[in-house]
Amino acid sequence: MRKLGPTALDAVAAAVVVALAVFRAPQADPLAWVLAVALGGPLVLRRRAPVPVLVVVSLASAVSIAIGLGAEAALLAAVLALYPVALAGFGAWGFAGAALGVLGAGLAVVLVPGLPLVPASEGVESFSTTPIATMAYCFMALAGSWALAAFVRVRRRQEAEIAELRTERAVVEERLRIARDIHDVVGHNLSLIAMKAAVATHLSESHPDEGRAALRTIEQVSRAALNDVRTVLGAVRGSSVSAGLDQLVEDARGAGVTVAASQCDLSDVPAAARMSAYRLVQEALTNVRRHCSPPRCRLTTAVSEGQLVITVVNEGSASASGPPGHGLLGMRERVALHGGVLDVGGDPFTVRATVPFASAVAS
Repeated sequence: MRKLGPTALDAVAAAVVVALAVFRAPQADPLAWVLAVALGGPLVLRRRAPVPVLVVVSLASAVSIAIGLGAEAALLAAVLALYPVALAGFGAWGFAGAALGVLGAGLAVVLVPGLPLVPASEGVESFSTTPIATMAYCFMALAGSWALAAFVRVRRRQEAEIAELRTERAVVEERLRIARDIHDVVGHNLSLIAMKAAVATHLSESHPDEGRAALRTIEQVSRAALNDVRTVLGAVRGSSVSAGLDQLVEDARGAGVTVAASQCDLSDVPAAARMSAYRLVQEALTNVRRHCSPPRCRLTTAVSEGQLVITVVNEGSASASGPPGHGLLGMRERVALHGGVLDVGGDPFTVRATVPFASAVAS
């Protein structure tokens, strides 16, 4: 069963106010219906146009209380109309408008002879029979709506600030992970290459055999460095990228994720792009496991026209299980380093990363 959306909930609230106004009126005459619609009808738009709705509802509430038809519905309509106004940051003005409509009309009933036009029934609390208690009740109801909206507004602002801080932290952590990958792979090998290149330069004329040996060492170390880049797989060290992706798929299946994988040969893709491919697939499969029910997806890797395309399609339904993460931010950061594009969304939910690359160095 699907949950009702905000507009549907507002429509239900409007219907409740209209029904309450009509059924609580002494008689369901045309005037009672007009006031009921004036009180409840605008509530359907209270989220889209909160201030105009509050103005209309406050005026309708004042008229309803002064006439003596649907005072309870008038208060309920004012409370519902006040909430989105206060939530938008206009709490003081909204409270003043709602109070003017409800409490002002109630005060007029107490002070002006002949009001309300329709006398209250015996034993029913109203502004004319129990003015102090009724005004206190109305004030507390309006104040409660304003206070709740203020609390929610502050909470949302705090959550937005926390989310922004977490976003910044996720980006920084992803950059640090990328830096560690690069450092682990090339740091030692580049130092060795530089040393051997200096030896080769120094001995190339006086000792050509030793110079050629140094050059051969440089060639070997360079190839080893490229192989090392291909095996940067996080905690999985020393395996090929294709084997690493296969292992990711197997690990995901072992965790209960149904993965239909269609992978191409990545041997002609530069090591840096393949390293990013591993990270992207790793995060995408993690998201499927956390946020897809049942966890089922289709993984595709393709190489065409100097770019690597990774597609993960979530074939299950969206699930709210598990805390929200920031994996997509890290994925965007990694793809951006290659000048690529990350497309996320759609139905079914799809993650599609396009990673451009230059021609691969033969190994």
